Amino acid sequence: MMYRSRLGTDLSKITLDYVSSIDDDSEIALYDIIGSQAHTVMLLENKIITKNDAKKILSSLENLKNEKFDSSSGAEDIHELIESLVIKKAGMASGGKMHTARSRNDQVVLDIRMKIRDDINIICNCLLDTIESFVSISKNHQKTIMPFYTHLQQAQAGLFSHYLLAQADVLSRDFQRLFGTFERINQSPLGSGPVGGTSITIDRHSTAKMLGFDDVVENSLDATSTRDFVAEYVAMISILMTNLSRISEDFIIWSTSEFSFIELSDEFTSPSSVMPQKKNPDILELTRGKTAEIIGNLTAILTTIKGLASGYGRDLQQIKSSIWSTSKISISALLIIKSIILTMKVNQKQMKKVTESSNLIALDIAEKLVQEGIPFRVTHKIAGVLVQLSHNSKKPISKLTTSEIKKSVEGTKVDTKIVSKIISTTSVVSSLKNRQSFGSSGYDEQKRMISDRIQKINTWRSVMSERDNKIKSSIDELQKLVNEII
Repeated sequence: MMYRSRLGTDLSKITLDYVSSIDDDSEIALYDIIGSQAHTVMLLENKIITKNDAKKILSSLENLKNEKFDSSSGAEDIHELIESLVIKKAGMASGGKMHTARSRNDQVVLDIRMKIRDDINIICNCLLDTIESFVSISKNHQKTIMPFYTHLQQAQAGLFSHYLLAQADVLSRDFQRLFGTFERINQSPLGSGPVGGTSITIDRHSTAKMLGFDDVVENSLDATSTRDFVAEYVAMISILMTNLSRISEDFIIWSTSEFSFIELSDEFTSPSSVMPQKKNPDILELTRGKTAEIIGNLTAILTTIKGLASGYGRDLQQIKSSIWSTSKISISALLIIKSIILTMKVNQKQMKKVTESSNLIALDIAEKLVQEGIPFRVTHKIAGVLVQLSHNSKKPISKLTTSEIKKSVEGTKVDTKIVSKIISTTSVVSSLKNRQSFGSSGYDEQKRMISDRIQKINTWRSVMSERDNKIKSSIDELQKLVNEII
């Protein structure tokens, strides 16, 4: 029997099946138990219930921590099921007091906030592991030459380390976004009641402290009825997954026989069902596909909450499954990308061959001419003609004859000898040695950026450890209080 008041008869089975969220609630069952323990301890500390009542409630809750809850129990949700089981174990006289000064509304959102904050910490730590893998591999490729692209057209010569560091920086911003999101999520709504608070003298700050929250969501209406924090979380994960999808696309392209820049480990590929020569990048393709799923989750959440009036609506029940799937997918995707990075083979010879066979030194020639006092627009035109001459003669710029080079300076006052000298001293390697701008793909900048990223990772790990330990310590202290009472 569930303990709920209704007008007329109870829900029919078909209606109960329709409204039930019990299958989705398994993700927050433990959080509901821990939150109920904190609430019970607070009720005892404020003399709202007796120690005997608290002992029976807390003991019942403790026994439920290892329980496998039956989805066919007839309960609408995990909150109702847990309360009914507590009442069954502790008796109505004591167990019926557990829900004092609390509503299903503040109870549900408490569990969701606790679940998301833990997921954020897991994802942030996974992010740091993935970022570290990019930085670690970049150390080995500070002289691995490759072409960089714009519009999928070869643009400039670069270094593979520079590419890896770029992805590390992208993921670092994802880390920072989620780190900031945590601060807004780690606020306790417990004690806000249905929407307007309670007349019973409770201590909201006490339960917040016991559960490891930084503070409380002050306004009771805001605390129980808004889900902007959920939208923010899923939005941040959507950005993260979009970044992982783009990285996946790079690796998919580079692993083709046409590029052959990298070879993916067998464990992250699959063979064709009929074509034995194929090595399909299925795992990376699934990352792209799962990104679409998470963006869909965000759309579903925003669509749900945009049409709700202030105050709780049952519509909010529907967004829980979107939250859980978002967390699971993003954690798995980060683990996959990290493993792919650490296991893939880099074809350095092919990268260099493609780079050197293209006219990627054209901009470098133009910039060296600028250093001779020639306006950039003039040097850009000269370099453009050189590229055209190279294309027409089917040979690289470095192999152009003096007479061909002379054509590039026609209509200008630039000496052919200057252009010829610059061409003869310009190569992909010299180009990369000469890159001096801050954050460039020059050799020297790679060393500095790698060192800087390592320091940042270490700092972030320290901060994450402090955050994790704070929550763990609070929950451990709560457990001690529970143990003392029971």
